[in-house]
Amino acid sequence: MKIVLALLIILSSGLFGNEAERLMQEANHHYQQNQYDKSAELYIQILNNGYESDELYYNLGNAYFKTGRLGYAILYYEKALKLAPNDDDINYNLEIANARAVDKIEVLPKLFFVKWGESFLNFFSVSGWSYFTYFVYLLLLISIAAYFLVRKPSMQKIAVFSSAGLIAVLVICIIILAFKVNYESSNYGVVVEQVVTAKLSPDQQSGDAFIIHEGLKVGLEDQVSEWVKIKLADGKVGWIPDSELRRI
Repeated sequence: MKIVLALLIILSSGLFGNEAERLMQEANHHYQQNQYDKSAELYIQILNNGYESDELYYNLGNAYFKTGRLGYAILYYEKALKLAPNDDDINYNLEIANARAVDKIEVLPKLFFVKWGESFLNFFSVSGWSYFTYFVYLLLLISIAAYFLVRKPSMQKIAVFSSAGLIAVLVICIIILAFKVNYESSNYGVVVEQVVTAKLSPDQQSGDAFIIHEGLKVGLEDQVSEWVKIKLADGKVGWIPDSELRRI
């Protein structure tokens, strides 16, 4: 019974994979024919089937950008960037999209070591740091195995020093990975409505805090019912309806 169930899972995975590939090709075809709305619908359908990749998010961002839906374009460029932080095309298109956004928020200055730390964390995605950490772990196991397998004292000495160095590197990688996961888990969203009025409190009758526009990336601080507390890059805070943004 277990074998049959496993075969069914493998078979269904293959079928879903083939379907996603077919939809991707069809969506790309519609994009090339300048049918951007149709291509966006198909990309969303692939996402709804449980598939995600930087390429898929990037293509979806391009489709929305072509249709003039700037907020959704920036949203999916940001999602693509989380999976491939060093991709030049994603960074370039996101920069172009952000340049078209209405709001130009002056970012609070960061200390140099904070900037350096963020750049270092973004060298790999979470998956990239995970793979690198696993690779270092495998090297450590090989080094330990070499110590017991070789007979020459000189080679054993090299294995000991290698193991010690790899342990240090592994600990550092684990710490970096933990920071990266925590960094990625920070809540951000993108405004998808053309004009949004932020309130001083989670109440439609409260006073206005500020006005923001489509495509602005905001930090998500808290949520009360259908209201989300947002924080802008310049430190301003306010409340907007949850329906007026999408989480990255």
